[in-house]
Amino acid sequence: GLSHVNSRIVHEPLGVASLIGPWNYPLLQIAWKVAPALVAGCSFIVKPSELTPQSAIALMKIIEEAGTPKGVANLILGPGSVVGTLLINDPRVDLVSFTGGLTTGQTIMHAAAQTVKRLALELGGKNPHIIFADADIDAAIDNAVTAAFLHSGQVCSAGTRLIVERSIHDRVVNEIVRRAAKIRLGGPDDEMAETGPLISAAHLRNVSEYVEKGVAEGATLLVGGRRSEAPEHSNGWYYLPTVLDNAQSAMYCVQEESFGPVMTVEVFDTEAEAIAIGNDTNFGLSGGLWSSDSDKAARVARALRHGTIWVNDFGPYRAAAEWGGYKQSGIGRELGEHGLGEYLEIKHIWTNNAPSRSGWFRD
Repeated sequence: GLSHVNSRIVHEPLGVASLIGPWNYPLLQIAWKVAPALVAGCSFIVKPSELTPQSAIALMKIIEEAGTPKGVANLILGPGSVVGTLLINDPRVDLVSFTGGLTTGQTIMHAAAQTVKRLALELGGKNPHIIFADADIDAAIDNAVTAAFLHSGQVCSAGTRLIVERSIHDRVVNEIVRRAAKIRLGGPDDEMAETGPLISAAHLRNVSEYVEKGVAEGATLLVGGRRSEAPEHSNGWYYLPTVLDNAQSAMYCVQEESFGPVMTVEVFDTEAEAIAIGNDTNFGLSGGLWSSDSDKAARVARALRHGTIWVNDFGPYRAAAEWGGYKQSGIGRELGEHGLGEYLEIKHIWTNNAPSRSGWFRD
């Protein structure tokens, strides 16, 4: 027997972690990385986006004031092409946790392969939002508007790919268009604003070109599709909430993430078709569906290949539940038990308390 053997598994800090955050929700996204690093006992280097560094600076001051030992929590600022590259290539770094775009994520994977670093990547999504005819239509419409246009669509889990059962298409789309046209844009000094500007002039150009490609491919522009011309918006990069109807899965505007206030609309006739359309993407971060049929909702939720699925809801999350994606939406998970596990090594320790000769070699 093995009564004289003690066999146990221990979890140990992985080591040094490079934590590279995005410009959207900059404080939240960095906190998602810093918290498990601290709990696991890792030292780390925070690199926020050069567009939104202030919240990370404030967070690091709080961590320092809390008495964190020197050298555990570190902050570095600068462009990703310079600073980020150093954090990824340095052989002393054991983990790179990155939230951002697919192209940058692919570059990180290639660079990290040289030193076989562990990676945790969240690379966005093109998230299906399916509405069946038996849904609570009013609630579905309300949540569809929020899911697509909140934060001007600058959300990795935005429900910008609306997939509607054909029999309710006109009712749903007409009401979404009506509401989209009424969304109030404004800056932080406008207490009545419902959404704000895009992050930069370059991003405004990207979103504009994205919509132009969609129209050129055959999508029908129903509302928006341009920069706001309101005088009060002249000092910011405001893009009007946009709906592109008659979209098809093969279109650029359906397959690629706009990261702007742009909703595409597709139709389906059967449950199987809804699932096929929802999965017809290289991404797999999140998705949602609306139906009063609980059995159907459960089937569709299991069939959709996305990391988070909302049923009769869209957008909320629990910090105790894992967050991450299938396919090109990334590698690994944040939050929850598995999110903490990204920062831990697993070691098996076997202790023989009654040592003896192996008996293999005969002298």
